[in-house]
Amino acid sequence: MVREVVEMQVGLIGFPVGHSISPAFQQAAFDSLGLDVDYQLWETPAERLTEVVGRLRESNYLGANVTIPHKQAVTSLLDSVDEVARVVGAVNTIVREGKRLIGYNTDVEGFSRALETDGESRVSSHRFVVLGAGGAARAVVTAVLLGEPASVVVLARRREQAVALLNDLDRAGILNAASRVDILPLASSNVETEKAVRAADVVVNTTPVGMLHHPSEGSMPLPADWLAPGQLVYDLVYNPPETPLLGAARERGARALNGLPMLVYQGAAAFERWTGRAAPVALMTERAGEALRG
Repeated sequence: MVREVVEMQVGLIGFPVGHSISPAFQQAAFDSLGLDVDYQLWETPAERLTEVVGRLRESNYLGANVTIPHKQAVTSLLDSVDEVARVVGAVNTIVREGKRLIGYNTDVEGFSRALETDGESRVSSHRFVVLGAGGAARAVVTAVLLGEPASVVVLARRREQAVALLNDLDRAGILNAASRVDILPLASSNVETEKAVRAADVVVNTTPVGMLHHPSEGSMPLPADWLAPGQLVYDLVYNPPETPLLGAARERGARALNGLPMLVYQGAAAFERWTGRAAPVALMTERAGEALRG
């Protein structure tokens, strides 16, 4: 009797997801290792989230990536989440183990690896300014606080969102007495905000300002003349590859890093959790770049 070979499936859950380049580099990784896996885009409005996640329990699914706006809502649909995802309060990777679904957050790992490898920087003893207080900021602030920075300043348009972020990290034991963390308004007219940005070693933008096809495309989240020579300006936006913020950073003598390495590294970490195999990171990086240029 010939046994039927069942193709495994994995995909990206979000809304919308049509712009994602994840299939380009994830599928290339599966194919390069001869794994019979199909990476798909699963456009999932909120009312279908329970249905789509429940389907992952079937035997022909490895799991999924999760993106905006479901990273927090999806946690209640899983059997368990790992410690990092619990601390961040968001899941971006789901792995099926038997009938159980386990949630992970690989954004923390992706951010840190890109900072060190591509940004040639570190967290320890450095002063960080983080723009934004949403889901991406949660992963970034967690990664930074785990690395013992000199200080962290969160710039937020809605102070209550930043307060909630820090309260959650405090409850998780990440925010300790040695952590110098402040909240300031993300506003171009604030003198204290300007001083914090100028004094930072690393400025991280976690907002979508400047993203292609976003209402803020072509804009900057803060004034260009606040940036200082020698800083690392790390914009999590990767499309376009050089946002107005990164262009201004280079003109001001700062170093610039976009979000593509973080995207690939978090995807590689997810790949390794699904397959138990080392991810072909160089190939994934190459295909991600080709997808952007295409």
